[in-house]
Amino acid sequence: MSQKVLLNSKEVNITLHRLACQLIENHDNFSETVLIGIQPRGKFLADRLASMLTEDYKIKNIQLGHLDITFFRDDFRRGDKPLAANTTEIDFIVEGKNVVFIDDVLYTGRSIRSALTAIQSFGRPNNIELLTLIDRRFSRHLPIQPNYKGRQVDAIDHQKVKVNWMENGGEDAVYLIDK
Repeated sequence: MSQKVLLNSKEVNITLHRLACQLIENHDNFSETVLIGIQPRGKFLADRLASMLTEDYKIKNIQLGHLDITFFRDDFRRGDKPLAANTTEIDFIVEGKNVVFIDDVLYTGRSIRSALTAIQSFGRPNNIELLTLIDRRFSRHLPIQPNYKGRQVDAIDHQKVKVNWMENGGEDAVYLIDK
């Protein structure tokens, strides 16, 4: 098994600042926009971006939530072991708001499809966008594309993209792993 570094810590930081600036360009003061990290891995990216927007760019009142999609997935009954759900933490109304889904890797598009179904329990958003750190563009099963992407990666199916965050892996880095 070999691995290649796609983004090191410095490149992750630069990419996050670029994504934050793109969000500011399109959503100004975020008064009509909410950020929702898709559990489990999108939570780290969403938390980091919300912190950056608040602390580095002085955006006030960022509304941040985390959405669990476990039981909305089309494959949740296919595994041999029981699934462990994550928590959904959305303490605001999404009705009429601009929602930005945040996930670490866009691969087949199935997680995003699940998130689109799950968010309906919280109201009808005005608009939904997708921000992803890594876009694996040649692996889609569904016609879903990100509005904001950190890096585009051409990986084949037997390769895995692994995103590490300081909060859970001890480092900020993205790897392409050959299985």
